[in-house]
Amino acid sequence: MKILVTGGAGFIGSHLCTLLLEKGNEVFCLDNFYTGQKRNIDEMLKNPKFHLIEHDVIEPYDIEVDQIYNLACPASPIHYQKNPVKTVTTSVLGAIHALELSKKLGKIPVLQASTSEVYGDPNVHPQPESYTGNVNPIGPRACYDEGKRAAETIFFDYYRQEKIPIKVIRIFNTYGPNMSMNDGRVISNFIVQ
Repeated sequence: MKILVTGGAGFIGSHLCTLLLEKGNEVFCLDNFYTGQKRNIDEMLKNPKFHLIEHDVIEPYDIEVDQIYNLACPASPIHYQKNPVKTVTTSVLGAIHALELSKKLGKIPVLQASTSEVYGDPNVHPQPESYTGNVNPIGPRACYDEGKRAAETIFFDYYRQEKIPIKVIRIFNTYGPNMSMNDGRVISNFIVQ
């Protein structure tokens, strides 16, 4: 199977690329290296089934694949607050371009990597799927939170209107190898200390 991973040189994306290669797939890693690291994919570059495409998801792209995993977006407050306009456009336009490619290729499956930040500063712990959140659409973190919320909206609208097969996953507090140790999140700060 041919699989596209946007943000494939990032922390989670690089692990996903490795897993997909181990399962015998041909993997297309699309990344602009805004926060992704080439060292995360160095070993994979030797694999003939791995293809690196340096490209920004805010611009359309055309790659013949069977599945799309949309993981492109800075996730650390240090990175996403550095250029908030880029962060929100990466989420929104990245979602649209992944879904449009799916439609063009015959409605192939697309997975959207979202975040617990769509809940904002939650009043409910833990958050059930039915919880709609406590959000601040104009605060300094809104570029990430609202960008991911908008991406989820776009995904579900394409599902309802265009019948694109989608999956949306909300990732919470992930850490491990290939993670930037100075990204400003609580877990990485704790590990470094």
